[in-house]
Amino acid sequence: METRNIFSNISPLDHRYSLADPSVFKNMSRYISEEAAIISCAQAEIALVKAHLSLRDQLTSEIEAKLDSVTENIDPSAVYAEEEKTKHNIRALVNVLKTMVPESVAHLVHLGSTSVDILDTALSVRVRDCVQQVVLPLLKELLAVLCDLAERESETPEVGRTHGQHAVPITFGFAVAEYVSRLGKCIVEIEMRSHNLRGKLAGAVGAYNATSMIVRDPEELERRYLGYLGLEPSEHSTQLVEPEYLLRLLLECNVAFGVIANLADDLRNLQRSEVGEVFEYFSSTQVGSSTMPQKRNPWNSEHVKSLWKAFAPRVMTFFMDQISEHQRDLTNSASQRFVADYLAGFALAISRMKSIVSGAQADREGMARNLANAGGKVHGGVLAEPAYILLAESGVSDAHEVIRNITLDAETNHITFYEALSKNADAFSSITIQLKKLGMDDPEGFFANPERYRGLAVEKAKSLAQKYRKLAES
Repeated sequence: METRNIFSNISPLDHRYSLADPSVFKNMSRYISEEAAIISCAQAEIALVKAHLSLRDQLTSEIEAKLDSVTENIDPSAVYAEEEKTKHNIRALVNVLKTMVPESVAHLVHLGSTSVDILDTALSVRVRDCVQQVVLPLLKELLAVLCDLAERESETPEVGRTHGQHAVPITFGFAVAEYVSRLGKCIVEIEMRSHNLRGKLAGAVGAYNATSMIVRDPEELERRYLGYLGLEPSEHSTQLVEPEYLLRLLLECNVAFGVIANLADDLRNLQRSEVGEVFEYFSSTQVGSSTMPQKRNPWNSEHVKSLWKAFAPRVMTFFMDQISEHQRDLTNSASQRFVADYLAGFALAISRMKSIVSGAQADREGMARNLANAGGKVHGGVLAEPAYILLAESGVSDAHEVIRNITLDAETNHITFYEALSKNADAFSSITIQLKKLGMDDPEGFFANPERYRGLAVEKAKSLAQKYRKLAES
């Protein structure tokens, strides 16, 4: 078969991104390349031959070894050449296989099946193996480095944000733990759904018409056929396997893709010049701009977001592949082929995200500076919330209004919130008493140190990192 120069390829997955991440591309290729598609269909055809022989008590170890060698030596180019004659991919494969298996069993190749018995079953095998052998390990590696970052920065003070505005203090580790938790649950769901992909041997309309002419129990033949491939039968088949098994797996992959894109966005925004709380690894030879030599752009995070933009919308195609008229039409024949592209794009994004997180560094000085200056025009204004809550807890019914006026005093007189609060002796005394009741160390100095108001941020960051590290190592 002709070997094409990579610079003649059409899909950027096959040149730009495969060169940037060759190990991921190589691993994915084993499961979702065109060669892998032909081999998996050959494995399904051979599994059917084994099932026929098994039911007839004719499957010897010698014959089984010969059949296994066929799938190891199938030549995709020979199948393509035969398809030029037949104009039918599965019939071409069958014709080639008949020349490769022992003559005594050649008549059993494809016997009782229709093309989609092979195609849908082989697709389930490929997607299952790709997800379990490539996608899930990558996700777990990413989860592990996220756990490390969450735990390492669990006590690093950072200002929290809502609506893009300063809110109340958290820690950077707590912010990272959000993604530990969200991604961890996605991994559990993806793993579960990957084990529930199905196959079929139910014939042209799913009613076992053909196999009922061969064996007394067509469903037993189906179970044996699928057993050789590690699958279970679709509960109900038309000519197609019920599409929801694959759909639900791909949808959960898309959920994880969204989590990763959200993380990329957060890390990208924390690298803004005016924020300056995180920085990506930047090599000594790396160039950030073709015209501005000083630039260090967060291009890796932007790359992940961009891949998500390219591939996440394909979920609409997955939904549309649910619909096939009556027992089957061919409207999914082209669209379903692009499941491979989606999985490749997803895996490349995961790998890039793992690289980003592995090299990400918290700018602790930048985080401390932003926290100290948080609160708009009122330095320390992020502590207005606990002041209001503590004052209300002391029994002051208009506590919110009292604290609001204190923030106005701070803004008007250009003093810190702590200084303005200290001026209000009654409020400061009531609040200090409440802090003492909580067992707070140095209650009088609490409002001079915004980083002390962090709730359970440290504990949550550490506990989630510990919980999901076990999943990452499984």
